Amino acid sequence: MKAPSVSFEFFPPKSLEASFRLWDTVQALAPLEPDFVSVTYGAGGTTRELTRDAVATLHKTSGLNVAAHLTCVDASREETLAIADGFAEAGVNEIVALRGDPPKGSGGFTPHPDGFNDSCELISALAETGKFKIRVGAYPEKHPEAADSNADIDYLKRKIDAGADEAITQFFFEADTFFRFRDACAKAGIDAPILPGILPIENWNGARRFAESCGTSVPAWLADAFEKAQAHDDGREDLLAVAVATELCSKLIDGGVEHLHFYTLNRPDLTRDVCHALGVRSKVELRDVA
Repeated sequence: MKAPSVSFEFFPPKSLEASFRLWDTVQALAPLEPDFVSVTYGAGGTTRELTRDAVATLHKTSGLNVAAHLTCVDASREETLAIADGFAEAGVNEIVALRGDPPKGSGGFTPHPDGFNDSCELISALAETGKFKIRVGAYPEKHPEAADSNADIDYLKRKIDAGADEAITQFFFEADTFFRFRDACAKAGIDAPILPGILPIENWNGARRFAESCGTSVPAWLADAFEKAQAHDDGREDLLAVAVATELCSKLIDGGVEHLHFYTLNRPDLTRDVCHALGVRSKVELRDVA
């Protein structure tokens, strides 16, 4: 099995302790030579400044190709494009363009009076600048706000047609979920690369809540396995998490996937272990083994 290329998602730190954890995560995963790393926005744009600072710092100090998340939430067009220009001036030329989650308790997304109405408008404006490689989100299972799965695919096609270069999927737990989605996208005329998003399960209870909030189905076998592992306080849950994620990734690779995008949650150990199991290792490590 040929080792895939990889990328990693981080979120910006909100405290000094979290800053150290982010840096430790970057240090642990950088030797795997990811194609890119991305830095998220919080719900409602709450970490906008933190994202900008984290992106700039990582770009300057890590040697990694950094992609900045950018959303439409709670900002005018002028403000949003000014942030994008700031990324470009800092040497960051890749953006993950998203509508963004509304602030908690707001009842749903409402465009800023002078802002972008949706992610397609944002993507089009970014594409017109000619400054960025643009990635967008994709949903292999129905988005909670979508009428059905076909609506998700139609909207992804709109985003690609607006100027997006690639898509990154929400996480999922079974390879067939991705394959069905990939086939449906191809049938709809979407020919841009679609990168599967992988979530190594650091905490089962948290992962399950996360899955429920974003429409990711939880297979009964997976829930049963983690509930049994949780009954033992002996590291069994981490071993299970690595095994489950590695098997998922192996099936994806066998099905023709060449790139995997990992949601790290700023905790590198499981992601690193899965990558090692898939044969993704740094060139230094390979030289040492030789």
